[in-house]
Formats: sequence, C-alpha cells, structure tokens
Amino acid sequence: MPYELIAILMFSTMMLMLLTGQRVFGAIGFVAVMAALFLWGDRGGYDIGFSAAIKLMRWYPLLTLPMFIFMGYVLSESKIADDLYKMFHVWMGGLRGGLAIGTIGLMVLISAMNGLSVAGMAIGATIALPELLKRNYDKLMVTGVIQAGSSLGILVPPSVVLVLYAMIARQPVGQLWLAGAIPGLMMATMFIIYIAIRCRLNPELGPALSAEERDVGWPEKLRLLRAGLLPVVIFAVMMVPFVNGWTSLVESSAIGAIAAFLAAVLKGRMTRQVFETSVRQTLAITCMFMWIILAALAFGAVFDGLGAVKAIESLFTEQWGLNPWVILILMQLSFLVMGTFLDDTAMLVIVAPLYVPLVGALGFDLVWYGVLYTITCQIAYMTPPFGYNLFLMRAMAPPEITITDIYRSIIPFVGVMVLALAVVMLFPQIALWLPNYVYGN
Repeated sequence: MPYELIAILMFSTMMLMLLTGQRVFGAIGFVAVMAALFLWGDRGGYDIGFSAAIKLMRWYPLLTLPMFIFMGYVLSESKIADDLYKMFHVWMGGLRGGLAIGTIGLMVLISAMNGLSVAGMAIGATIALPELLKRNYDKLMVTGVIQAGSSLGILVPPSVVLVLYAMIARQPVGQLWLAGAIPGLMMATMFIIYIAIRCRLNPELGPALSAEERDVGWPEKLRLLRAGLLPVVIFAVMMVPFVNGWTSLVESSAIGAIAAFLAAVLKGRMTRQVFETSVRQTLAITCMFMWIILAALAFGAVFDGLGAVKAIESLFTEQWGLNPWVILILMQLSFLVMGTFLDDTAMLVIVAPLYVPLVGALGFDLVWYGVLYTITCQIAYMTPPFGYNLFLMRAMAPPEITITDIYRSIIPFVGVMVLALAVVMLFPQIALWLPNYVYGN
C-alpha cells in the first residue's frame, strides 16, 4: 500500500474516532500505534509508543506544567484573585468603560498566574460579569470582554498551550513564553483601546461609577491596591530571576508555586478544601496534557517514518508552486476551520506532524510560528458555531444572556484578534525581540 494512502487513512480514521466522542489522546495514540504495527510489525510498532513515553519522561521542562497550574489554582481557589477585581473596581470605576477595562487587566493577571483560558473565564463570569451587569453595562459589551480577555490565558506566559507546542515542535519553552509576552500585552492593549473608544462614542455601553460608589477613602484604596497587586508581586518574584538568568525555568516555576502557597497561608486562606481542590485539579490537568503529548509524539514519529512531510512540501512548493507566505496563510485558515469543532490541543496534535516540519522547511522561525498558532487558537476559541469559549460562557452566564447575545458579542473582538495576528505576521520581531534579547545575553 502506498505511504500516501496510509497517511490519508491515518488522518481519516483519527477524525472519525474524534467525531464519535473518543478522548483526544486515545484516538491519536491508538491510530499511531496501530499504523506502526501495520508498517513495521510487532517490534517496530511497540517501540514507537515506548520511545515516545521515554522521551516524554526525560523532558525536564515538563516539570513546569504542574507548578504553574498549581500556582494558578491556589490563587484562584484562595480568592486572592478576587482582590484584583476589587482593586480595579475602585481605581478604574470612574472612567467610561473603566470596569470593562479593569476586567481586561484582571484577565491579563489571571493569565500570568494560570496559563489556561478556562481559569480566566471562570473568574470573569463569576466575579466580573454580575458586577458589570448590575452597573448597567451593555450585556453584549461585557460578554465579549470576558470571552476575549480569558482567551489571553493561552498566549500570556506561563501558557500551558505553548508548553504543548514546545514539546511537539522541539522548541525551548522559555523562548516561546517570552515570545508570547509582548503579543499578549499588545492584544490586551488593543482590547482596551477598542473598549475606551466605544464607550467614549456611546457612554451607555459602559457608564462610569457614581462618586458615592468610588468614594471609599484613601486608606481603603491603598489597602485594596496592596491586596490586588499581590499576584503581580508573586509573578515578579517568579519571573525576574529567570529573565536575569539566576534560575532555570523549572526552578522559577517552583518559586512561583511556593510563593502562591505562602501568600495563601499568610492571608489565612489556605484551608484543607483549597489545598485539596488545587492539588486534584493540578493532577487532572497535568495528566491530561501528558497523555496528549505522548500520543502526539507517537503520531509524529509514524509520520516521520512515512515521509509524509516531504510529500506535502513537494506538493505545495514544486507541484502547485505556492509562495511560502500563501502556504502559511492556508495553514492558519485551516486552524480557524478546525477550531469550530476541536479544542486547541486537538488541533495541534492532529496537524503538528505535518505543519511544524513544513514551517521549518519553508524557512520560518518555529518560535514565531508558535505565537501565530496560539493567536489563531484564540480566534478559533471564539468562532461560531462551536467555539470553546462560547460554550463556556453559555454555561456560566445568567439566563438573560442568550446564545445569540454570546455569538454577537464576540464579533468586534474577533476583528481585533485578526488584526493582531496580521500585525505579528507582518512584524515577526514583535514576538522574537524579547526571547532574542534574553537568550542573546
């Protein structure tokens, strides 16, 4: 049987299994091992899965994954993250759209604590959304703000999605995280500018708080500022030694986890329930990502053996004569299409065996492409009909916010994201300057 046909059968079988509701890692790993057994017999087939497992267990930077997830859950479950919103409420409520702008700031800081979009969505929907609606903010505006802001969790370091990309693309996690920092802050700034302009043109979308609500006295304002900036201090304690080269990435992640734990203890919020929930959630998410990485490595090894990457490269560049930039744009469009029915990890492990080597062969930087992939995932998260964030919002929003409202709310923010994607594509140094500066020194 021709290798090209085997590759097509592998993809079609995997997609069929995913459509039946199978676990992502189960579908991908099963197809990879069965294809290896068919191609190379018992010995070669078993070695594919075994070597992938050994490679995963020996990947030292993977230790950062549970550390950052634990840090995020400790700060979330101990309600330290709630103090952030109270701070934004008091300090920015006097601006038109100030609470919506503060919510974007909250999401950036939550992203820097957790690395997952679901954490920002949960905090935004339970803390910010009721407060914004109670103060007569437009429901379309605030629903879009929370969905867009929470998507920053997979771009702003420490992004768990970029850890997964780093493992599959064999790129340094530290460089990828630094590459995502400036584009993430740029996108947050673009969200803030959009909110400020919309609320300036139409003040009813985001009315300023009354003087009575904001007049809590300077002692209370300063107390809220100290409490709200605690997560920022924890992030600085963790990242400054790493950026200056004093600690490794794994050591910095351990410092962040310990700092978050001690902060919760000192504030008297580290209860047995908080600790148990944080540990359980950390274990569940870490194991899920490890199984997905294991399956993706096995799948990629089979594709390397088949020579499928060379065949696809020859098809695009020699037979069709496509420009490398056209090929790159087609890749991004395919991610957007897949994002309507798959989550970010499934999208990556399905196409990474083809896309990542092809991007390198076309002469593009794989660290830069990791940022492009992540931004595209953010857009796919919010793209109807089956965007991941759309259904999270529907599950957490009050009854007065309908699914139609949720779909309508994301249109302008998706436009901002597409603009940010185009800017990073046109100016790669936005993503590459910081990692080149840090690692160059």
